[in-house]
Amino acid sequence: MEIEQRTIDFIPEAERYGKERDLFPVWFGANVNLTSLVTGALLVSMGLNLFWAVFSIVVGVSIGTILVASHSVQGPRLGIPQMIQSRAQFGVLGAIFPMLFVMFIYFGFSVSNTLLAAQTVSGVVAVPRSVSIVVFTLLSFVIALYGYKLIHDTQRWLTWIACAIYAVVFVIVLSNPPSLDYWLPIATKPALVFAGIGVTCTFALSFAPYVADYSRYLPSNVSSKKVFWYTFAGIAVALFAMMLLGALLAIQIPTFSDNSGGSLAMLFGSFSPILYVLIVYALLCINVFNFYGAFMAVVTTIQPFGNMRFGSTQRAVVMIAIAIANAVLSYFGDGDFSTMFLNFIFLMSYALIPWTAINLVDYYVLRRGQYSVADIFDPDGIYGRYNPIAIGAFVFAVLAEIPFISMYYYTGPVAAYLGNIDLAWIVGVPVGACLYYFPMRARLSQTGPVQTATR
Repeated sequence: MEIEQRTIDFIPEAERYGKERDLFPVWFGANVNLTSLVTGALLVSMGLNLFWAVFSIVVGVSIGTILVASHSVQGPRLGIPQMIQSRAQFGVLGAIFPMLFVMFIYFGFSVSNTLLAAQTVSGVVAVPRSVSIVVFTLLSFVIALYGYKLIHDTQRWLTWIACAIYAVVFVIVLSNPPSLDYWLPIATKPALVFAGIGVTCTFALSFAPYVADYSRYLPSNVSSKKVFWYTFAGIAVALFAMMLLGALLAIQIPTFSDNSGGSLAMLFGSFSPILYVLIVYALLCINVFNFYGAFMAVVTTIQPFGNMRFGSTQRAVVMIAIAIANAVLSYFGDGDFSTMFLNFIFLMSYALIPWTAINLVDYYVLRRGQYSVADIFDPDGIYGRYNPIAIGAFVFAVLAEIPFISMYYYTGPVAAYLGNIDLAWIVGVPVGACLYYFPMRARLSQTGPVQTATR
């Protein structure tokens, strides 16, 4: 198998292949991992019982996945990665601005996955944590280096293996179910419910910046509805199941969050090595997404400066730098994992939601999929270097969220007035969408759907 030759380039029709259904195992496999389990367990740790945890999972995952699946449709239509398409909204150089936030997301999840993998391995093999981090990082690097096809293959293998093994885990867990009291819709703090929805919604939405990267090789004439629903089903089914399992385990095993991998594997008794292998393999598969996405982000950021090309050598150099950064951050990133991960999810939501609102409004409402792909790669093309409308909408949407933020180190005045309910993730959508839609509609009414030049 050769290293993928395409990076952020447009995929010609002659190189397209695959079916819409191929997206299901990609996104199902990406979510049947320990990180999804930990997120479900966090809901219980926050103080939600099973009823409200399940409510938060269904509502939050559904909202986030609808947005992600809507982004996925863009891949076959445009044949380019997700974030480079943002140049049509923010300008070729202006797109670097939201890209910086996306890079933070990639590295945050990559470090989180690496720490979980190292923690899991330490429960089986007596090796230093630093060794586990290096080996896990190296494996992630190799798969991401080979790229698109190998990533699809590894996800497909994982899907069927995980379905079989986690079905057994569910049987084991439900053989000793929690008492009925945990399932009742008892009175609870609204702040906790909104926080739970925010966590699950943002977790699902975290795939938005790179979801089209894995659909861009599909032929341009595939069904948009099928692309949407196969993406939605892959993410939603996996997250519904894994987060529910995580919540159940958090109730049955009070110390689950202390060593989630080890606690899960112990359910299999003498067969626990099977679970350890699956856990690490699943974490590896999703970590490859982060490496691949970080690579795309780096290339998208530096490509306009000199119209640089990236062959196999340049690809390897960038990937090595990403791997080194991941290993170093993971080595110094130990500590209270649950607290770190929870705050990381909230932090990234404040940037992700305005970006996704701007991108989807532009694609579905304003331009209706009409773009000049060639100009997306040209700083002097019709999309210009910067689009102050998109940049301004993004910045003001993030600023508008601040009074609604409720975190342990900061609570905005509106959030405090509402009883520490975090509504920032809700505010970002309408503010970002409206601040972008109305001025851009006025501009496009004069210039046409593919015009937005500001140089």
